[in-house]
Amino acid sequence: MIYNKIINLLLVEDEEYDVRRVRNTIKPFEEMIKIREVVSIGTHAIELLRKENNNFDIVIMDYQIAGGLMGEELIKKIKEISPAIQIIVITKMTINISNFNFADRLIKAGAFWYCTKYPGDIEDFIYQPTDFIMSIFNAFEKKILEQEKYRSNKKLNKNIEDILSQKLIVGKSKEIEDLRSQIERYSQNNANILITGRSGTGKELVAVNIHYKSLRKYENFVVINCGSLPHDLIESELFGYEKGAFTGATSRKLGLFEIANHGTIFLDEIAELPLLAQSKLLRVIQEGEIEKIGRQEKIKVNVRIIAATNKNLALEVNEKRFREDLFYRLNVVPIHVPSLKHRKGDIPFLVDHFLNSFCTELGKNKPTVEDNAMEILLKYEWPGNVRELMNVIQRISFNDERTITASDVNNALISLPGTNRKFGARVMEFFNSGEVLQWQEMEKILKGSYFTFVRQQSDSDAEAAKKLGLAPPNYHRMCKELGIK
Repeated sequence: MIYNKIINLLLVEDEEYDVRRVRNTIKPFEEMIKIREVVSIGTHAIELLRKENNNFDIVIMDYQIAGGLMGEELIKKIKEISPAIQIIVITKMTINISNFNFADRLIKAGAFWYCTKYPGDIEDFIYQPTDFIMSIFNAFEKKILEQEKYRSNKKLNKNIEDILSQKLIVGKSKEIEDLRSQIERYSQNNANILITGRSGTGKELVAVNIHYKSLRKYENFVVINCGSLPHDLIESELFGYEKGAFTGATSRKLGLFEIANHGTIFLDEIAELPLLAQSKLLRVIQEGEIEKIGRQEKIKVNVRIIAATNKNLALEVNEKRFREDLFYRLNVVPIHVPSLKHRKGDIPFLVDHFLNSFCTELGKNKPTVEDNAMEILLKYEWPGNVRELMNVIQRISFNDERTITASDVNNALISLPGTNRKFGARVMEFFNSGEVLQWQEMEKILKGSYFTFVRQQSDSDAEAAKKLGLAPPNYHRMCKELGIK
């Protein structure tokens, strides 16, 4: 292979005789390989690399040199400075190149390759010259690959940092501090997790944080709302099918478990999964493989499962609506997300967070919140939890005022004080204001207000869809169109 870039070497050798032999060995390739520096003491090599590590591609070092810092210790110090730099060790400690224990120690320390100074033409060359030169070229190739991998991982890590910065767990209450601690702890293992909590508390947010803080963070994070899957399509959605498996299967379809392979799958509203689908999910967890429609061989998958529900799954098990064996398989690590009314001290932080987010998105300055406006927000019970608070702050953000008043908060709240929850409070504003809107715009406002009201009255999306007389997929589609999902 012809390289456009010269391969720069740092030679660490304390015997002039061996320096000459190394130079003789690489001389036929001097247009491609250059000894940039020669040092005789390990500490000097470390000092040089700290100043100029970008100027060297490969370190060729004698195993035993003067000065105390040598061998595996020197290798480790070099790799600490520059993990991508490659190290070739030459030694006269052994002429037996199959000394596996010695080689194992060097490789574990971080060396790329080693060779004995003998045999070969002892007077002129190091080891077998051809092998020695090939090891230099191979080491250079590895350095390039490791640099590319480092740059790629750096970009991926930046993307992950961006995702996590947008998916913050906001608050300073003890409940939230405990939740953050659980996320940090449980993200480092592969155990299945069951997240419980009322609707709107942020269960998916917790799942996102667990995934992107885990060792699986570079792999896919796949979200499934079990309540939105049509019962007759659940198997094909989860596990896919082969071309020709049934009438209409004109091409192969990857199931969501295949897409999530090596990553994480988030099963939201797991209690809505039918019993037949539950048994198939249990088989995936137990055997680590899926049965694809139209395929005889099973497919191995390695997926971490995070499930979430706002229902009492133990009660669902007692009522025979949820499989007991699946419950125990999912509930390896339980996490409970507290309702907003149980951590009202976090409301000011959440308000500030949402205002920052929405005002940045709208390209406007963040308004200040009057004390009496904040008092209303603190006293309100928030049946829709953090999701409802976010929607309220989003509505307020559309105002052009520099200050958020108590009136702004009252107008943004859909629910009125007391036990009678009326969804029409916001709609009445339009009748009282005398402003005439086009029907298409008014229809969207009416639908959005009513959908939000019904969702707050329900324990799940599936229940809300049922109350509205809609199939779950249609309900989810309409929520997205209305901007409330």
